[in-house]
Amino acid sequence: MVDIGLYRLPYELTVCKAASMADIDLDAGFFFVARTDEELSLVCRTEDAPPKAVAREDGWRGFRVGGTLDFSLVGILSGLCGVLAENKIAVFAVSTYNTDYILVRAAQFDRAADVFRAAGYTVI
Repeated sequence: MVDIGLYRLPYELTVCKAASMADIDLDAGFFFVARTDEELSLVCRTEDAPPKAVAREDGWRGFRVGGTLDFSLVGILSGLCGVLAENKIAVFAVSTYNTDYILVRAAQFDRAADVFRAAGYTVI
């Protein structure tokens, strides 16, 4: 296992479907947006969720995988998600150019941190 630190994000997150890009606050401090031929999805701080969201799921919290992950690394996200799956904790994962983010339900956040620690990961 690669020595990985997981940073607890200090805010609640919302996963939603936006009606249009105009509904998304592009000046918000933290968000992920994805557009496909079927939908426009947004992950953002709950207070930044668009009021006219088509659908939304509040109550998520997140972990940032520490450091910049080289594209040649294999199995990092799989290992993290596998540990949570073994403990029946559902995940919503998003990735950036530099790293990965693991989102879990807020009610499972502390338990997920404990599970990561038990598996040998550092949770900060």
